[in-house]
Amino acid sequence: MTTAISGDITDAGHRAALVAAAESTGSLDLVVNNASELGPNPLPRLADLALVDLRRIHEVNVVAPLGLIQASLPLLTEVSGTVVNITSDAAIEPYEGWGGYGSSKAGLDQLSRVLAAEHPELRIWWIDPGDMRTDMHQAAFPGEDISDRPLSTAIAPSILAIVAERPPSGRLRAEAR
Repeated sequence: MTTAISGDITDAGHRAALVAAAESTGSLDLVVNNASELGPNPLPRLADLALVDLRRIHEVNVVAPLGLIQASLPLLTEVSGTVVNITSDAAIEPYEGWGGYGSSKAGLDQLSRVLAAEHPELRIWWIDPGDMRTDMHQAAFPGEDISDRPLSTAIAPSILAIVAERPPSGRLRAEAR
């Protein structure tokens, strides 16, 4: 059964509602943290990035995913569940203008590593889907043609295959299929 619950992942009440909805089905075995905040565009250099914007980026990309994981842990540990955190190559590569976003994804990568060490009974993957043809990616490249990048629907089968194969916890790369 699939139930869509829209809301703001930075809101603790929304995260609680998501976990409660999953709990009402009897179990929770997979959490996917896919929400993301790029920040202002055009992407500013770090020297020009307003701290309020950096806080928002980190709130969405680091704090909220951890909040959802924390709320989900009791259910996930019951079934040796899985956490998928969608990350980015900007977490490990220094792209000019991507400092806010990249630092948040690096933070998410490190949270994932530590969670994997603290919860070996779970599978925790931080997956880089690569460049995709999304509104967010287009916002990072205003006026540029990004039609050569794959749609998210071309990347999703790779992520589903990872979930099905259940490799050890770690950083993985999803490829277009």
